[in-house]
Amino acid sequence: MSLYWRIFGLNALVLGAATSLLLWAPVTVSVPVLLTEAVILVGGMAVMLVANAALLRIGLAPLDRVTRLMATVDLLRPGQRLPVRGGGEVAELVSTFNAMLERLEKERAASSARALLAQEAERRRIAAELHDEVGQSMTAILLALKQVGDEAPAPLRGEIQQVQEITRASLDEVRRLVRRLRPGVLDDLGLVSAVTSLATEFATHAGLRVHRRFGTDLPTLDNGTELVIYRVAQESLTNVARHAEARSATVSLYREDDRVVLEVTDDGRGIGAAHEGAGLRGMRERALLIGATLDVTPVARTGTRIRLAVPAVRKQS
Repeated sequence: MSLYWRIFGLNALVLGAATSLLLWAPVTVSVPVLLTEAVILVGGMAVMLVANAALLRIGLAPLDRVTRLMATVDLLRPGQRLPVRGGGEVAELVSTFNAMLERLEKERAASSARALLAQEAERRRIAAELHDEVGQSMTAILLALKQVGDEAPAPLRGEIQQVQEITRASLDEVRRLVRRLRPGVLDDLGLVSAVTSLATEFATHAGLRVHRRFGTDLPTLDNGTELVIYRVAQESLTNVARHAEARSATVSLYREDDRVVLEVTDDGRGIGAAHEGAGLRGMRERALLIGATLDVTPVARTGTRIRLAVPAVRKQS
């Protein structure tokens, strides 16, 4: 039944019931109208309006469900669909809305994949320039400072050594940025070694106690999946260091049935009811690339757990 005929039928039902009561009820209307008759007529009108409103709410309930889902749908949490019941225009509307969601999710995933691939390519380019240009230039400066320091008079050697230390510290920082932009250890030694190096780096530079728990039966994953897991671990530890005010964090990587699970848990102030920022939404976009799920949940009274679950073992070809 179409929405038009459904609304028409509901109104006809209410009006028909009211007409029947007027025809068969032992009620008459005098001229002029008596007070008791006016009370009965007004009461009947109120009952008719209440019944009409209740029946219309039932008839338009599918539209309310579509409206609520439209207001809350998040393309970074795919799979939200409305059940299709019955037939007619409402069922067609719900089916069309579900098809639109599926199409939008596919287009969002494809556009996110292109954006993230471009982002990774840009990271590699910047890392290469930092390594080849800035890194080599600073290395040359260090060698020149050493030569000048060897030939300089004694009063200047201390100042030159201080400049050398500053330059050496800056070179180390550039190398650290290069490692974060392009995790060469991921390509050379694999995911476990890369995450271990990442945890050690955050423990050193952020002052966190980072505990590591890695399973012994981890499968071999393709390069894209390993990169997503590494980036989610990197962004999670960055959030802990910048926003959580935590003293320690735990990075876990293990196999669970046919899934590979990454968990990063901290003992900080918790995520609370704060709106998800660019970091978390970026992690969700990366998870969509490999069909994984990302859950962010509070832990005990304080702290946050970020859990990435890759749904199936993805072996290298």
